[in-house]
Amino acid sequence: MLELMPEPYSTMLYVAVWTGLRVSELLALKWRNIHRDSLTVERRYCRGDWSTPKTKSSGATISVDNAVIARIHHLKTLTVNVKAGFATRHYKVVKSAEPEDLVFQSVKDGRPMNDGNILRRFIKPAAQKLKLENVNWRCLRTSCATWMVQAGADPKSVQGQMRHSRISTTMDIYAQFVPEGQRRAVEQMNEYAKRSILEAGTKPVTVSVQ
Repeated sequence: MLELMPEPYSTMLYVAVWTGLRVSELLALKWRNIHRDSLTVERRYCRGDWSTPKTKSSGATISVDNAVIARIHHLKTLTVNVKAGFATRHYKVVKSAEPEDLVFQSVKDGRPMNDGNILRRFIKPAAQKLKLENVNWRCLRTSCATWMVQAGADPKSVQGQMRHSRISTTMDIYAQFVPEGQRRAVEQMNEYAKRSILEAGTKPVTVSVQ
Protein backbone atom coordinates (compact mmCIF):
# COMPACT_ATOMS: atom_id res chain seq x y z
CA MET A 1 0.00 0.00 0.00
CA LEU A 2 2.86 2.39 0.77
CA GLU A 3 4.14 2.02 -2.78
CA LEU A 4 0.71 2.75 -4.24
CA MET A 5 0.15 5.97 -2.32
CA PRO A 6 1.73 9.40 -2.94
CA GLU A 7 3.33 11.53 -0.24
CA PRO A 8 2.60 12.68 2.36
CA TYR A 9 -0.19 10.10 2.64
CA SER A 10 2.18 7.17 2.31
CA THR A 11 4.16 8.39 5.30
CA MET A 12 0.95 8.97 7.24
CA LEU A 13 0.02 5.33 6.72
CA TYR A 14 3.54 4.24 7.71
CA VAL A 15 3.48 6.26 10.92
CA ALA A 16 -0.04 5.11 11.80
CA VAL A 17 0.90 1.43 11.52
CA TRP A 18 4.22 1.70 13.37
CA THR A 19 2.97 3.89 16.23
CA GLY A 20 -0.67 2.93 16.68
CA LEU A 21 -1.74 6.58 16.77
CA ARG A 22 -5.39 7.42 16.29
CA VAL A 23 -5.92 9.38 13.09
CA SER A 24 -7.01 12.45 15.08
CA GLU A 25 -3.71 12.31 16.97
CA LEU A 26 -1.76 11.82 13.76
CA LEU A 27 -3.33 14.89 12.16
CA ALA A 28 -2.59 17.00 15.25
CA LEU A 29 1.13 16.20 15.47
CA LYS A 30 3.37 19.25 15.48
CA TRP A 31 7.11 19.36 14.89
CA ARG A 32 7.74 20.03 18.57
CA ASN A 33 6.09 16.65 19.29
CA ILE A 34 8.74 14.78 17.29
CA HIS A 35 11.82 13.75 19.29
CA ARG A 36 14.95 11.70 18.62
CA ASP A 37 13.38 8.31 19.40
CA SER A 38 9.88 9.15 20.56
CA LEU A 39 6.88 11.38 19.94
CA THR A 40 4.43 13.10 22.22
CA VAL A 41 0.66 13.00 21.85
CA GLU A 42 -0.94 16.07 23.39
CA ARG A 43 -3.70 17.19 21.03
CA ARG A 44 -6.10 15.75 18.50
CA TYR A 45 -7.77 17.21 15.43
CA CYS A 46 -10.87 16.05 13.58
CA ARG A 47 -12.53 18.01 10.78
CA GLY A 48 -12.13 21.48 12.20
CA ASP A 49 -12.28 20.53 15.86
CA TRP A 50 -9.21 20.70 18.11
CA SER A 51 -9.40 18.94 21.46
CA THR A 52 -7.42 17.19 24.16
CA PRO A 53 -6.55 13.47 23.87
CA LYS A 54 -9.39 10.97 24.18
CA THR A 55 -8.50 9.92 27.75
CA LYS A 56 -6.02 10.96 30.43
CA SER A 57 -3.72 8.09 29.47
CA SER A 58 -3.93 9.00 25.76
CA GLY A 59 -1.78 12.08 26.23
CA ALA A 60 1.70 10.63 26.55
CA THR A 61 5.15 10.27 25.04
CA ILE A 62 5.66 6.92 23.32
CA SER A 63 8.67 5.10 21.94
CA VAL A 64 9.10 5.26 18.17
CA ASP A 65 11.49 3.35 15.93
CA ASN A 66 14.31 5.42 14.42
CA ALA A 67 13.11 4.56 10.92
CA VAL A 68 9.77 6.22 11.67
CA ILE A 69 11.42 9.39 12.94
CA ALA A 70 13.70 9.47 9.88
CA ARG A 71 10.77 9.05 7.52
CA ILE A 72 8.90 11.89 9.20
CA HIS A 73 11.86 14.25 8.84
CA HIS A 74 12.33 13.16 5.22
CA LEU A 75 9.02 14.87 4.43
CA LYS A 76 10.86 18.22 4.68
CA THR A 77 12.85 17.38 1.56
CA LEU A 78 9.93 16.34 -0.66
CA THR A 79 8.05 18.16 -3.39
CA VAL A 80 4.90 16.78 -5.01
CA ASN A 81 3.39 17.52 -8.41
CA VAL A 82 -0.33 18.23 -8.62
CA LYS A 83 -2.17 18.55 -11.92
CA ALA A 84 -4.34 21.63 -12.29
CA GLY A 85 -6.08 21.49 -15.66
CA PHE A 86 -3.37 21.39 -18.32
CA ALA A 87 -0.76 22.67 -15.90
CA THR A 88 1.24 20.92 -13.20
CA ARG A 89 1.92 22.71 -9.95
CA HIS A 90 4.72 21.89 -7.54
CA TYR A 91 4.18 21.99 -3.79
CA LYS A 92 6.52 21.41 -0.88
CA VAL A 93 5.15 18.66 1.32
CA VAL A 94 6.24 20.63 4.39
CA LYS A 95 5.75 24.37 3.91
CA SER A 96 7.29 25.22 7.29
CA ALA A 97 8.76 23.06 10.06
CA GLU A 98 8.72 25.45 12.99
CA PRO A 99 7.85 23.89 16.39
CA GLU A 100 4.19 24.94 16.18
CA ASP A 101 3.71 23.83 12.56
CA LEU A 102 1.86 20.64 11.71
CA VAL A 103 3.87 17.61 10.62
CA PHE A 104 1.22 16.53 8.12
CA GLN A 105 0.04 19.55 6.18
CA SER A 106 -2.46 19.96 3.37
CA VAL A 107 -0.46 19.78 0.14
CA LYS A 108 -1.83 23.00 -1.33
CA ASP A 109 -2.06 25.38 1.61
CA GLY A 110 -0.47 23.72 4.64
CA ARG A 111 -3.71 23.60 6.63
CA PRO A 112 -4.91 20.60 8.72
CA MET A 113 -6.01 17.58 6.68
CA ASN A 114 -9.37 15.83 6.50
CA ASP A 115 -9.15 12.18 7.56
CA GLY A 116 -12.18 11.15 5.49
CA ASN A 117 -10.72 12.57 2.29
CA ILE A 118 -7.40 10.77 2.81
CA LEU A 119 -9.20 7.50 3.46
CA ARG A 120 -11.46 7.82 0.42
CA ARG A 121 -8.95 9.20 -2.08
CA PHE A 122 -5.77 7.34 -1.18
CA ILE A 123 -6.00 4.55 1.41
CA LYS A 124 -9.06 2.67 0.14
CA PRO A 125 -8.04 2.81 -3.57
CA ALA A 126 -4.60 1.41 -2.67
CA ALA A 127 -6.20 -1.32 -0.56
CA GLN A 128 -8.63 -2.25 -3.33
CA LYS A 129 -5.77 -2.70 -5.81
CA LEU A 130 -4.31 -5.25 -3.40
CA LYS A 131 -7.73 -6.85 -2.85
CA LEU A 132 -7.76 -5.85 0.82
CA GLU A 133 -11.20 -5.29 2.30
CA ASN A 134 -12.36 -3.06 5.15
CA VAL A 135 -9.14 -1.08 5.45
CA ASN A 136 -9.65 2.05 7.53
CA TRP A 137 -7.84 4.17 10.11
CA ARG A 138 -8.99 2.00 13.01
CA CYS A 139 -7.65 -1.21 11.53
CA LEU A 140 -4.20 0.39 11.21
CA ARG A 141 -4.23 1.00 14.97
CA THR A 142 -5.52 -2.45 15.86
CA SER A 143 -2.93 -4.03 13.55
CA CYS A 144 -0.16 -2.27 15.44
CA ALA A 145 -1.32 -3.72 18.77
CA THR A 146 -1.89 -7.17 17.29
CA TRP A 147 1.56 -7.38 15.73
CA MET A 148 3.26 -6.26 18.95
CA VAL A 149 1.51 -9.03 20.87
CA GLN A 150 2.28 -11.61 18.20
CA ALA A 151 5.93 -10.50 18.22
CA GLY A 152 6.10 -11.42 21.91
CA ALA A 153 5.81 -7.99 23.59
CA ASP A 154 4.46 -8.17 27.12
CA PRO A 155 0.84 -6.99 27.42
CA LYS A 156 1.65 -4.20 29.89
CA SER A 157 4.13 -2.62 27.47
CA VAL A 158 1.64 -2.87 24.62
CA GLN A 159 -0.96 -1.17 26.81
CA GLY A 160 1.46 1.68 27.44
CA GLN A 161 2.31 2.04 23.77
CA MET A 162 -1.36 2.09 22.79
CA ARG A 163 -2.10 4.44 25.73
CA HIS A 164 -5.10 2.51 27.01
CA SER A 165 -6.28 3.16 30.57
CA ARG A 166 -7.12 -0.54 31.00
CA ILE A 167 -5.11 -3.52 29.81
CA SER A 168 -8.35 -5.38 29.04
CA THR A 169 -9.01 -2.87 26.26
CA THR A 170 -5.67 -3.68 24.69
CA MET A 171 -5.97 -7.43 24.89
CA ASP A 172 -9.71 -7.96 24.38
CA ILE A 173 -10.39 -5.41 21.64
CA TYR A 174 -7.19 -4.35 19.93
CA ALA A 175 -4.93 -7.39 19.99
CA GLN A 176 -7.17 -9.45 17.75
CA PHE A 177 -5.04 -12.49 17.03
CA VAL A 178 -5.50 -16.23 17.03
CA PRO A 179 -3.24 -18.13 19.47
CA GLU A 180 -0.66 -20.37 17.81
CA GLY A 181 -2.13 -23.42 19.55
CA GLN A 182 -5.47 -22.85 17.85
CA ARG A 183 -3.81 -22.38 14.47
CA ARG A 184 -1.95 -25.66 14.93
CA ALA A 185 -5.16 -27.46 15.96
CA VAL A 186 -6.84 -26.34 12.73
CA GLU A 187 -3.81 -27.42 10.70
CA GLN A 188 -3.87 -30.86 12.37
CA MET A 189 -7.58 -31.19 11.60
CA ASN A 190 -6.92 -30.34 7.95
CA GLU A 191 -4.10 -32.87 7.78
CA TYR A 192 -6.38 -35.52 9.29
CA ALA A 193 -9.12 -34.71 6.79
CA LYS A 194 -6.70 -35.05 3.87
CA ARG A 195 -5.50 -38.45 5.12
CA SER A 196 -9.09 -39.59 5.62
CA ILE A 197 -9.99 -38.65 2.05
CA LEU A 198 -7.02 -40.58 0.69
CA GLU A 199 -7.90 -43.63 2.78
CA ALA A 200 -11.64 -43.43 2.17
CA GLY A 201 -11.40 -45.84 -0.76
CA THR A 202 -9.88 -48.60 1.35
CA LYS A 203 -11.67 -48.36 4.69
CA PRO A 204 -14.73 -46.71 6.27
CA VAL A 205 -14.41 -43.13 7.47
CA THR A 206 -15.15 -42.75 11.19
CA VAL A 207 -17.63 -40.04 12.08
CA SER A 208 -18.09 -38.86 15.66
CA VAL A 209 -21.71 -38.26 16.64
CA GLN A 210 -22.79 -36.91 20.03
